[in-house]
Amino acid sequence: MAIRKIVKYGDPVLRKKCSPVNVIGNEIRKLIRDMFETMYDAPGIGLAANQIGVGLSVAVIDIQPQGKRMPLVLINPKVVELKGHLFEEEGCLSIPGFLSKIKRHGFAKVTALNEKGLPMTYTGEGLLARALQHETDHLNGKFYIDHLPILKRWKIFAEIRKRKKSHLW
Repeated sequence: MAIRKIVKYGDPVLRKKCSPVNVIGNEIRKLIRDMFETMYDAPGIGLAANQIGVGLSVAVIDIQPQGKRMPLVLINPKVVELKGHLFEEEGCLSIPGFLSKIKRHGFAKVTALNEKGLPMTYTGEGLLARALQHETDHLNGKFYIDHLPILKRWKIFAEIRKRKKSHLW
């Protein structure tokens, strides 16, 4: 297992729709292990493969605290149902140092394959619903800030540009 570098906002890989995984072999299983190790080290509750520069439709999620881990693997996930609404703070490992309140659905149902290639259905409310939506957004080339009003997005973009100029990004 290895901790991989998390790519930051501005890297083109993050804006591209990820390619589906056709074969779940040792390379994909190693990718998944590396993703969990990277996510836990960051620390975060979710990570999409494109956040470590890999353009494949793979995401990992674990919203539980250490000692109560409940890792979820999502290969080729598809959102099949969304209901209700939440308006809560969200952040992203690829946009470090920023948190914004955004509107998400309060319930999410996602189908995917697990690391063994078995079909899974993940349903969640609250934090899990947000994480499922956040990671599937990443795999489709979207960020949580895309859900913000344009003026709030511009403020974040301006701050990112400032940090890049100061070599803090």
